[in-house]
Amino acid sequence: MPRITPRNDAVRELIGLHLYHAGWSNCSMRVRMTLEEKNLQWISHHLNTRIGEHITPEYFGINPNGLVPALVHDGEVWIESCDIIRYLDDLFPEPRLTPSDDKQIAMLTEWLSLASAIHVTAVKTYIYASRLRDKRRKTAEELERYRSLQTNEELLAFHARSSSEDGISEADRARAENLLHDAFAKLDNYLGQHRWLVGDDFTLADITWVPLHFTLERAGFSFARHENVMTWARTIAARPSFQKAVVQWFNGPREDETRIIGGSSN
Repeated sequence: MPRITPRNDAVRELIGLHLYHAGWSNCSMRVRMTLEEKNLQWISHHLNTRIGEHITPEYFGINPNGLVPALVHDGEVWIESCDIIRYLDDLFPEPRLTPSDDKQIAMLTEWLSLASAIHVTAVKTYIYASRLRDKRRKTAEELERYRSLQTNEELLAFHARSSSEDGISEADRARAENLLHDAFAKLDNYLGQHRWLVGDDFTLADITWVPLHFTLERAGFSFARHENVMTWARTIAARPSFQKAVVQWFNGPREDETRIIGGSSN
């Protein structure tokens, strides 16, 4: 569901590229990296998701799942980070981050689809269980407010588990860890023969997966068995887009802010 019709009429008046995002969100990192790689000017609407700034009728009127990021471009709303970065690459093709070869495009799609498929069951579950166990547990009042806005059954079930007295179970955490190792083993095998995840060029596949490495590593996930992934991640960490879009935003601004970021207008 890449492009949606917002219920929040105010965003229809926005001109330019407006990104609603969170500093520590790996999905937001993907979009910020793409914007930086393309030297695009964008307007930041940072949401502190740790204190629930995204759980409001106004934001659910932009993204009906209540997730970050959401991109508003000249009044049109795009959600789901993998769809957003493909949209940006199609609209602003320099530098091109999608391969031209049909076989490689299919491979790119597979990498993006896999990242999306493991987002809640593995990535979100592991991070909440390992790093945010007590920090992100919703109170009864917060859960009620969330349920009044959220219609996504998978997300409702996840937050019910993560906010329960016992939190995410050890069995669920272990299952998430196994899923992550399986996924990164696929990356590691491919990166044993290639510098990047799709052929010989840096693409949206690399932009999609490197924030997962960054955030999971900080949540305590061990990449020791995935040596090629670690080498690949170190290479990307030297890119200016990574430093600006991932490292500098990781903790997010402490104050509420809306500001213009980036290079030339497009």
